[in-house]
Amino acid sequence: MADDASPGLPAALLWDMDGTLVDTEPYWIETEFALAERYGGTWSRAQALDLVGNDLLTSGRYIREHMGIDLTPERIVEELLDGVVARVERAVPWVPGARELLLEASGAGIACALVTMSYERFVAPILAHLPPETFRVIVTGDKVELGKPHPEPYLTAAAALGVAPRDCVAIEDSNTGAKSAEAAGCTVLVVENHVPVLPGPRRVLRPTLEGLSPRDLGDLLMR
Repeated sequence: MADDASPGLPAALLWDMDGTLVDTEPYWIETEFALAERYGGTWSRAQALDLVGNDLLTSGRYIREHMGIDLTPERIVEELLDGVVARVERAVPWVPGARELLLEASGAGIACALVTMSYERFVAPILAHLPPETFRVIVTGDKVELGKPHPEPYLTAAAALGVAPRDCVAIEDSNTGAKSAEAAGCTVLVVENHVPVLPGPRRVLRPTLEGLSPRDLGDLLMR
């Protein structure tokens, strides 16, 4: 269970990963185009951007249909992960301000959770670049029954931390992820990256994470 948050701070900070903590969307897109070339499929950047924030098996089914390749969705996901993990192991592309805010929030005693639809084997090389237990809870796409935009991933993270979603700030970069966190009852800090995100009743849009402090996150809850 999370410690009692200091006054003015959120009880927990729930982080999306792809496009929010690390800018790995270009890695996914490069890997998708390589997959199309390898198996004689067709692909476009617009189709790639349609997948941002999705559960991986949902993306696998979309790729099978729209890329026109004769692989199962599960096999497609594994080949995508092979390519993206190899790229991450060479270099972790942190989103500007994200790593700094994460470490400052963790140091201030805010419980942090990672809530990503990527699979555990993709998360591991990124966590290796952070201090141990920076994230108290890690929810991955292969650990939940229903992925984003369903609220299950964020509800799972909040329950594991022992906090109420209404006392949490989720950080997201996609409509799919923002819907998930919003439906769970979180305040959602949205920093657009590769796709535009619509306004919503529990969404606060900011241009960047740079310069934000844990106290700024607490102010979002008091809006």
